[in-house]
Amino acid sequence: MAASAGPATSRTLESGYIGQGPKVELFEQQLRDRLGHDFLVTVNSATSAEHLAIHMLKRASTPKGRDERLKGGRDVWPGLELGDEVLTTALTCTATNWPILANGLRIKWVDIDPETLNVDLEDLERKLTPRTKLIMFVHWGGYPVDLERVSRICARAKDMFGFTPRVIEDCAHAFGSMYRGRPIGTHGNMCTFSFQAIKHVTTGDGGLLTLPDAEFLSRAQLLRWYGIDRTSNRKDFRCEADIGEWGFKFHMNDIAASIGIENLKHADELVNRHRNNAHFYDQALASVPGITLLARHPDRESAFWIYSILVERKMDFQRAMKERGVAASQVHERNDIHSCVSEFRTPLPTLDRVVPSLSAIPVGWWVTDEEREYVVECIKRGW
Repeated sequence: MAASAGPATSRTLESGYIGQGPKVELFEQQLRDRLGHDFLVTVNSATSAEHLAIHMLKRASTPKGRDERLKGGRDVWPGLELGDEVLTTALTCTATNWPILANGLRIKWVDIDPETLNVDLEDLERKLTPRTKLIMFVHWGGYPVDLERVSRICARAKDMFGFTPRVIEDCAHAFGSMYRGRPIGTHGNMCTFSFQAIKHVTTGDGGLLTLPDAEFLSRAQLLRWYGIDRTSNRKDFRCEADIGEWGFKFHMNDIAASIGIENLKHADELVNRHRNNAHFYDQALASVPGITLLARHPDRESAFWIYSILVERKMDFQRAMKERGVAASQVHERNDIHSCVSEFRTPLPTLDRVVPSLSAIPVGWWVTDEEREYVVECIKRGW
């Protein structure tokens, strides 16, 4: 299912139009329909989406529709500047954090919540300063961060410092996740998704950026392809008119979009299978000695791209699982240990305590009923 491409991709290859074209437009319309959100652009990776989102926040401008509300100095966005702080989690793929460095900003690590592995919002609030213009976090494994609490924290920052920090949600694990009845990616922040090879929906490689309003959308559509208007900004076939703001080569192509269109047909089935497997584990592992399960709250629903657990004697556990033919790993290394971010190191006591017991077990759509029962049997046999 998730690797589906078939005749549709062949037709795209034979069409003579394989760059950003009608298939990208169709895929984006299908994503708008699915999410119920008009302001989105596809790109060539989630990392590109992160980079583009941060780049767009550098300009000290505000959407035109808010001008009246912002008169009088209330919540005027100052724009990101070199050296500004970004509050972010170290427990994520480096794709979340390296675009911060690429844009000349400074990382300020925030500890994690041991019950969810998401960012610790109390620690995040404590670490706010006048240089905190951006907050980034990942919905670990697809389990949503408490977005209402994030909004309250941003409101408090506005009261203290005169502006609201912008928020970028890394939703690479969270396609299909829900928070308070709405899809993750539609709660008013910039949000990035991954369509990399092993995600719920794949385009081979690719990404998605959802945006808060039409002005951000218009800029993103230009900046993902050098700043050129691909639809009307042409003087002739190969020459473009004036480029007002330079951009990047971040766009998706029609080959990737064709793969995405076919895979999107199976998205509900794939996400539901991840959930079904996760719920099975929740029941079967609830009282197994040496295993601690993560929290579940009724106001949010995970897409369960990862099923993380905390285990005693982690290395023994992973070794036993490997011997029994079951994949078990931490999935992502904590980012703060790398030498390229050594200047930002700070105590993260909860992360220090959790990582030695953090592991994950197979939860994907490909895991059959028999296989998940075998995983549980292997765990109950001990390690």
